[in-house]
Amino acid sequence: PAMAALTGAALLLASLLALAAITSGNTEGDILYSQRQAWKDPNNVLQSWDPTLVNPCTWYHVTCNNVNSVIRVDLGNAGLSGALVPGLGRMVNLQYLELFGNNISGPIPATLGNLTRLVSLDLYDNRLTGAIPASLGNIETLRFLELQENMLSGTVPREVLSLVLVGDLTELNVAKNSLAGTVKSSKPRVATVIQDTLKTT
Repeated sequence: PAMAALTGAALLLASLLALAAITSGNTEGDILYSQRQAWKDPNNVLQSWDPTLVNPCTWYHVTCNNVNSVIRVDLGNAGLSGALVPGLGRMVNLQYLELFGNNISGPIPATLGNLTRLVSLDLYDNRLTGAIPASLGNIETLRFLELQENMLSGTVPREVLSLVLVGDLTELNVAKNSLAGTVKSSKPRVATVIQDTLKTT
């Protein structure tokens, strides 16, 4: 009886984990599909993003881990235009968000600061406007923050700059925006990138 109870408990746990993975996949699929709807996609690169599939791990430009959670979205130079949806901030397992070289417009959603496993956020060469969200400073795992060649304004938030000083951030590029201010860093590689690209006030 004790062995049967243990087996039953193990099966229940396995079922719950599988259900959690499926639920995660469905939630992430819903978010990505809402992003697809918010974008114009003249080249049909998002044609495989079908909400009727069990999870988005079978979609092109999406990479999942071994429990079917989305960890990477690769849509650089895809001809996309439109805004980023705030729901992207609920994709908590995301590590790489590569959206460079498109015509994405509007603000960077502050909710992206909830992506606390993110390693790389590549939004360069788009048409993004508004301020850089201070919430991005919450992402202590962030190593690459590429925001150059947009229409961002204001200053680089001190919360983001703190990642340069005490976090893992080794590449911060904000070139060719409408940013103001000066930045100093003890990391030469980062300092060169930011000081060469910010206007001095």
